[in-house]
Amino acid sequence: QVQLVESGGGLVQAGGSLRLSCAASGSIFRLYTMAWYRQAPGKQRELVAAITSSGTTNYKDSVKGRFTISRDNAKNTAYLQMNSLKPEDAAVYYCNANYGVSNHWGQGTQVTVSS
Repeated sequence: QVQLVESGGGLVQAGGSLRLSCAASGSIFRLYTMAWYRQAPGKQRELVAAITSSGTTNYKDSVKGRFTISRDNAKNTAYLQMNSLKPEDAAVYYCNANYGVSNHWGQGTQVTVSS
């Protein structure tokens, strides 16, 4: 029902910024909770940030004040603005869309942070 296409990953120096985008198909994007997860080598996938259909946000403690999740329902797109990046933020970042029993994942985009 929903397909997610991610972009914006890359290589950045510590202290730099990146903006990830997640473009979704379908006509009911506005109903979905959108989220960003990340997975570093040897670690479990973890929730980084989420935003509900009403705009309520939630963040992993370690990214609060540095990352901002947002959505543009008219463009069927979710974003993750990442500022003041640290080497610990390096991971593959995945977009997720969830509504009831409908759950979808993007393909992932690599974020590399050099010290």
